Amino acid sequence: MFTDTTFRDGHQSIIATRMRTKDILDIIEEVDSLGFQALEVWGGATFDVCVRFLDEDPWERLRLIKKKLKNGKVQMLLRGQNLVGYRHYADDVVELFVRKAVENGLEVMRIFDALNDIRNLEKSIETSLKYGAHVQGAISYTVSPVHTVEYYVDYAKQLVERGVHSLCIKDMAGLLTPKVAGELVRNLKEKFDLPLEIHSHATAGLGELAYLAAIESGADILDTAFSPFGMTTSQPAFEPIYHSWNEYKPLPEIDWKKVDKIVKYLTDVRKKYDAYDVKMYSIDHRIITSQVPGGMYSNLVKQLSEQKMLNKLDEVLAEIPRVRKDLGYPPLVTPTSQIVGVQAVLNVLTGERYAKVTREVKDYVRGLYGRPPAPIDEELAKKILGDEKPIEGRPADYLEPELEKRKKEIGLLAESDEDLLIYAILGEIGKQYLKKRYDEKIYVDWTLVDKYEGGYPI
Repeated sequence: MFTDTTFRDGHQSIIATRMRTKDILDIIEEVDSLGFQALEVWGGATFDVCVRFLDEDPWERLRLIKKKLKNGKVQMLLRGQNLVGYRHYADDVVELFVRKAVENGLEVMRIFDALNDIRNLEKSIETSLKYGAHVQGAISYTVSPVHTVEYYVDYAKQLVERGVHSLCIKDMAGLLTPKVAGELVRNLKEKFDLPLEIHSHATAGLGELAYLAAIESGADILDTAFSPFGMTTSQPAFEPIYHSWNEYKPLPEIDWKKVDKIVKYLTDVRKKYDAYDVKMYSIDHRIITSQVPGGMYSNLVKQLSEQKMLNKLDEVLAEIPRVRKDLGYPPLVTPTSQIVGVQAVLNVLTGERYAKVTREVKDYVRGLYGRPPAPIDEELAKKILGDEKPIEGRPADYLEPELEKRKKEIGLLAESDEDLLIYAILGEIGKQYLKKRYDEKIYVDWTLVDKYEGGYPI
């Protein structure tokens, strides 16, 4: 079985998540007709980008897509206690977000934590189960001295104990080699009687090899994207992986004329977003050492280009693994990819490591994002914390309930719980989006009054 990621991770990794809802809706029924078990269309960076850059309502996108799908399930990527933002949110925000996501059409919740800290997943797993979603527990895969097969199997056990329906190996940087993929899949399938899904990227040239090893070892589901939004920084492409898997076991027949139509359409869509295109035309072996995931790579290239500092990319890619080691080898996935990436950029641009330390790195060292996989560099911790001790409990337990406060702050700009969540998660960016929409609505209403009632009311 396959999950299609074209309309979430595919365009997140290739064109910085800029695909608009209309471009999705005009082809998604054709994609759905090919028999994918799920289509990942929401979550990740899509929520933020809809509001921040596209002036679109992410909730409306979810509802419109749900109406179009007749076969595959609607899937999202949820960052545990981070939801679809970049910090931990209080439990009341997590509960409302999950409930509204399910009410608006979400069926499969792929839930992960950047640090594989089970405490950061407990609330979102519990709430997703409560509201009837299929809960997939995702293992954030990375390579380090502490990240062994035994480590991942133990983490999977913690996910299974909390009631997940399926497991996913989430290899966001494409670091999974064939040997490790086979070993990890065999171990997980032997110990847990749950469907196992593999998610990887082709950035370093390993994704396709890992998929074939996973197939041979008993994986149940693979994540792929159609070729215009597959390969390089994205997932392995659907077309060759389908053809290859079909040699191992017969798969349901698909209409290749429909595949041609989809590929031609998506090729044209990608051209529309050329300004945001990562323009990666071959693999990048540097990813094997830097461990930069696809979405992080595309955004890093875009941000350095905007600052006319793309010539610093090699230095930044070399600095990222050093910062990661200092911080206890966190897997590089949102939000830790941003935490490590921004600090690495600062270290390179200032010419002195940690001359300036971001607030996020300070919070990370304080334990506010969770428990690092390995100890943080002692000198760095001392520089940041002084005599302060990092927190020891579940990070969300240190947060006060947020929703009532956010309701008072946003007032009439939020017309629904979904609007309230846009503000609660995205803060000022969300507020500006809601204010613009409110102002436009007021303008339209008063124009109608002027036209039909002869003037503005007193």
